[in-house]
Amino acid sequence: MKFIIAIINPDRLDDVLGLLEKKAVHLVTVSNVVGRGRQKGIAEVYRSHKEAGNLLKKVKLEIAVNDEYVKPTVDAIVEGARTGHTGDGKIFIMDMQECVRIRTGETGPVAIG
Repeated sequence: MKFIIAIINPDRLDDVLGLLEKKAVHLVTVSNVVGRGRQKGIAEVYRSHKEAGNLLKKVKLEIAVNDEYVKPTVDAIVEGARTGHTGDGKIFIMDMQECVRIRTGETGPVAIG
């Protein structure tokens, strides 16, 4: 079992979710977040004054999958989120020790669905 965290641009979310759906990955948690990476934010002009923007709006996807779904999940995120420009995002893949479905008490890969 793996826990996948992806940080992507908000305007790419619909494309990524559509591709995940095609790969039969349905269980996704989405959060609006702010952060910065290599681009170190952007400068914006507000009322004719240039203001440094240190943090950019991003979307964080959290997805728990069984091992056979890791590659299809990552491929869908990369395909949907990639623009070829700095700031496309990152994907983090971590081992997940356990998963428990609260409703039934099932544990392990069965609990992920």
